[in-house]
Amino acid sequence: MSMPCYSIRQTDPAVNLALEEVLFRRLGPDFAGCFLLWQNGPSVIVGRHQNTREEVDTAWLAERGVPVVRRNTGGGAVYHDLGNLNFSFMEYAPERSRMDFARYLEPVCAALARLGVTARLTGRNDLEAGGRKISGSAQSLRAGRVLHHGTLLVNLDFADMVAALSVNPEKYRSRGVASVRARVTNISEHWDAGSTMEDLREALAACCAPGSVLRDVPPDVLREAEGLAAAKYRTWEWNFGKSPAFSERRRQRFPWGLVDVLLDVRGGRIASCRILGDFFAAADVSELERRLTGVRDEPDALRAALTGVDWESCFSGCEPAAMQNFFTRG
Repeated sequence: MSMPCYSIRQTDPAVNLALEEVLFRRLGPDFAGCFLLWQNGPSVIVGRHQNTREEVDTAWLAERGVPVVRRNTGGGAVYHDLGNLNFSFMEYAPERSRMDFARYLEPVCAALARLGVTARLTGRNDLEAGGRKISGSAQSLRAGRVLHHGTLLVNLDFADMVAALSVNPEKYRSRGVASVRARVTNISEHWDAGSTMEDLREALAACCAPGSVLRDVPPDVLREAEGLAAAKYRTWEWNFGKSPAFSERRRQRFPWGLVDVLLDVRGGRIASCRILGDFFAAADVSELERRLTGVRDEPDALRAALTGVDWESCFSGCEPAAMQNFFTRG
């Protein structure tokens, strides 16, 4: 998997996520892909489909001036600080139609092994060492362009992480654990004595972008990203948005993620629809929201409106029949 390797030294989460988007847009026959290494200052990064207010302690974040930024990929909310090292793979792969986490996480495991860390892929998108989580990933597949990014917990402040995130109690129950801290560990607790963050950067570059050297992002890309950060990633509209008053809620945790459907039903018809959760999607679920808007809120009408939906693209890893039943109430 040979590609340019960019090492980003600035730590503004809005700019870093904008950089990803700018580079992602450029993927094509003339730009086959790249690998990024980057860090954010203290911040919370929420998934594309999540309701921000349900994922974070807004009072705690405001008191400390910690920003919340929404990313373009699915999955759950994560806390970042300079104890994290983040990585991004981008590929132009027009033949790809389904998400593939192992393709990108196996080279990361190889890099960790160079520092004495035995890591393995668990669940849908996590890496573990010693039975505890050290990394979470998210992925987006759009028109033959792939973005896979993740965070490595190197020396994270777990007390701040727990304080910042208002984690759904259902997620605790479903995983059978008493606290977030019981499930996570820092890589620095497992790597060879004397290892450093810079050693990890170099190992990741060698294993994830073999043959490349760490380089700076091109100046024109950085300028475009700074403009996009101001126009999108620092705005309330993108990071929080205006939530309508929903009168009906359908919520279920599946093996591959949580789906939370919020409906405003007026006169027996769905006036507005929001689909939230920590799932991954190869397609834009806003199209599914549009299909449901204006439809009578009864099973036959819902089934008719949802005929032909590619459920696996909307909810990666799902059983299509189960999703049809969930959205139409059986």
